[in-house]
Amino acid sequence: MAVSGERVLFKKVKKGDLDAYGVIIQDYQSSVFNVCCRILGNRQEAEDLTQEAFLRAYHQISRYDLSRPFGPWMRTLAANLCYNHLKRVRLNRVPLEDERDTIKDDPKYGPEGALEIDQEHKALYQAIWTLPDTQRMALELRHFQGYTYQEMAEAMNLPLNTVRSHLYRGRQKLAELLEEEYEKTR
Repeated sequence: MAVSGERVLFKKVKKGDLDAYGVIIQDYQSSVFNVCCRILGNRQEAEDLTQEAFLRAYHQISRYDLSRPFGPWMRTLAANLCYNHLKRVRLNRVPLEDERDTIKDDPKYGPEGALEIDQEHKALYQAIWTLPDTQRMALELRHFQGYTYQEMAEAMNLPLNTVRSHLYRGRQKLAELLEEEYEKTR
């Protein structure tokens, strides 16, 4: 549910107030960009599709129900846009580059701990990027965005049981890939 201050902004946006929409963009830009970046794996494309998502949201703002939270609606719109983009254009995808984790900056872990975390992060994202698009998106929505199964089904435009199947298969395949990677490094 949109908080009262946001509700006022959305009412202004629905009347065409671009400054009010600018405030909304500032509030949600980071989370929308993160969704796009995780799905696409390319920073430049994620920036482009983040902008496109906000542009589409502006044109579809009349569909937004003020009684529901804006963040999930906006991130779902962005995820769908990215998913459709991946369907249209098969890219040579690369893993996310150097996603920073707060634990890496914690002095109690030291350089060795930071290196180990970097290696684990790299292995995880490389494994995720080998998954089929639907499995990768299911993992992204569930584990990185915290979507419910029903929200995932709506975001992916798939039946609930199909979404659960993609998530299950993605988890299974990810576990196998990480186990293989672990065995190589032993």
